[in-house]
Amino acid sequence: MYFPVAGIEVNPLLPPVVAFGISFLTSMGGVSGAFLLLPFQVSVLGFTSPAVSSTNQLFNIVAIPSGVWRYLKEGRMVWPLAWIVIIGTLPGVFIGAVVRIRYLPDPTSFKAFAGLVLLYIGARLVYDMFRKRPGADKQAAEARFQELVMAHRAKAEAQGRDLPRVRVEEFSLKRIVYEFYGERYEVPVTKISIISFVVGIVGGTYGIGGGAIMAPIYVAVFHLPVHTVAGAALMGTCVTSVGGVVFYQCLAPFYPGMRVAPDWVLGLLFGLGGMAGMYCGARFQKFVPARVIKWILAAGIVFLAAKYILAALL
Repeated sequence: MYFPVAGIEVNPLLPPVVAFGISFLTSMGGVSGAFLLLPFQVSVLGFTSPAVSSTNQLFNIVAIPSGVWRYLKEGRMVWPLAWIVIIGTLPGVFIGAVVRIRYLPDPTSFKAFAGLVLLYIGARLVYDMFRKRPGADKQAAEARFQELVMAHRAKAEAQGRDLPRVRVEEFSLKRIVYEFYGERYEVPVTKISIISFVVGIVGGTYGIGGGAIMAPIYVAVFHLPVHTVAGAALMGTCVTSVGGVVFYQCLAPFYPGMRVAPDWVLGLLFGLGGMAGMYCGARFQKFVPARVIKWILAAGIVFLAAKYILAALL
């Protein structure tokens, strides 16, 4: 099947199958999979124009709602975190779209940029897993969280009750405080907002909406368990991706000699596979240790980053 906007010919079954596999894994870490889907489109399919960024965001719009619905159903959506991602990253996404079209239309330059973005995401995950925190002789926060989950699950099953849900204690201009499985978490709003804006620019340029970068930051910088940030990161990515796709589409008439608007058919095919993958990933995430999720994501991200950066240097 030929996709005229992307300028490629691909078996129509390949995009949804690849998107399913990527999204199943990455959604368990609170990431849509778009950050890995873009290298597949660029390196495997040969889709390198700025339209690949908007197509990637179209994938987010179609694929993410199924995963978000699952997190909502299970009471693991921290809405204040989601709103911060949306409000902070959306303006940056618009700026990022302009940067992509005007300053990074060349495939080689864009691959170098993509490699640096991937390297940062992977490095943050690896750093978080190796660094020693105060009280290292005690159990890590994630290990304690896993024990709490197992204890609550056993108690809920024995008593026929539902599992605990996220309970927001405070959402102000100063901080967000919420409780989950008996553990209390607090994050500063101002700091998150500033980081979100910068992330939005990077995400808008790359074509991922920003959530793929915010999820590791929530985990590595603010020490929040991945099981509570996944839904918020996905929701933020979905909403900002809508803004990104609309903006790219509006910019397209001003760049008649360049493919800027998304390839709607290709994006929808990727999105359908991602929709199924995210639902399954969100459903099985609570059964997979957070450390395993982080290691799998980090390995894949660092490998791709090294490949792109070395290609740009050599």
